[in-house]
Amino acid sequence: MRDKSILINNIYHMLSYALPSLRPAGMEKVSAQRFDNIHDLFAAMLVQGIRRQIKRGLYRGYANRHESLPTVRGKIDVQGTMRDRLAQRQRVSCEFDELCENNVLNQIIKTAATILLYQSDTSDTYRRALKQIMPFFDHVNTIDPSNIRWSSLPLHRNNHTYRALLGICQLLFAGLLPTEHAGTYRLQSFLGDRQMHYIYEKFLLGYYRKEHPELVVSAAHIPWAVDNGLTTMLPAMRSDVMLENAAGDTVLIIDAKYYARTMSGNYDAHTIHSANLYQMFAYVKNKAASMEPGNRTVSGMLLYARTDEEAQPDNSYLMQGDMISVRTLDLNREFPHIAAQLDAIVAQHFGKAAA
Repeated sequence: MRDKSILINNIYHMLSYALPSLRPAGMEKVSAQRFDNIHDLFAAMLVQGIRRQIKRGLYRGYANRHESLPTVRGKIDVQGTMRDRLAQRQRVSCEFDELCENNVLNQIIKTAATILLYQSDTSDTYRRALKQIMPFFDHVNTIDPSNIRWSSLPLHRNNHTYRALLGICQLLFAGLLPTEHAGTYRLQSFLGDRQMHYIYEKFLLGYYRKEHPELVVSAAHIPWAVDNGLTTMLPAMRSDVMLENAAGDTVLIIDAKYYARTMSGNYDAHTIHSANLYQMFAYVKNKAASMEPGNRTVSGMLLYARTDEEAQPDNSYLMQGDMISVRTLDLNREFPHIAAQLDAIVAQHFGKAAA
């Protein structure tokens, strides 16, 4: 990568499309800044998001409490009350639910802020900002990131504003490395390929949804074209991005690829990753078979994040009447250039009117 700071700043723009709730007012302060490392980018997004949430109020959930009280509250714990009586304490042991801020959502956010606060690469500016918001979490515990069950978090309409914050935390935790001290972590200096692939894929889907409402944009499942109707044990085919015009007769299937190397082979023998090409061929042919025959167009595109390799794929192949192309997207350009590259793809496949 040629300029790490440009890519780091583009990660914010990519996340703003991948996580639409990052776009509200206040986050433009983040997009206008320059970041030299990923720690400061995470800290800036987290600080801005937490400040917005504090203005709304931290989410309070019900937590089970068990205390000896002078009056009855909730359910009486008979055994606990008998122990109090035997100890000559004029108390009633009670079990009750109480609204409090010490719930898993706030615990995740406090843990993420704490980890960033103690990273050596986090700048003093963001350390101070993180310290300013920590008092709002005085009554909130931290949590072991490895114990978080992301798929079962209690998210609903009363706390939906936490979604973007939790998305940032999840990406941050995915880049943690355990240290030699038990219970402490070190954040990697940059996001790994797996995390970047996730952001890249969701960014492409989010960008086309927002910037090209004239198209039907989805991550649709593609049915297998089988002659005997039997699909048992066949793997699911789900596209990363599928673009369709309003009439439904023109389709472009995009598969997002983020690799350290875009091509296979050594020396002068460079080839496209065979598994990727076979997969796209299957997508295109099965999608085409599911459409009405006649005047229909189905195309496929493998869209790689551009690397520093000398050989970069830029070809289109007409395979049994359907076009499959292999392109790269340069994430080391200023974001308007990235947007122009994506818009050009739409113009090429759907005409100037769609761009």
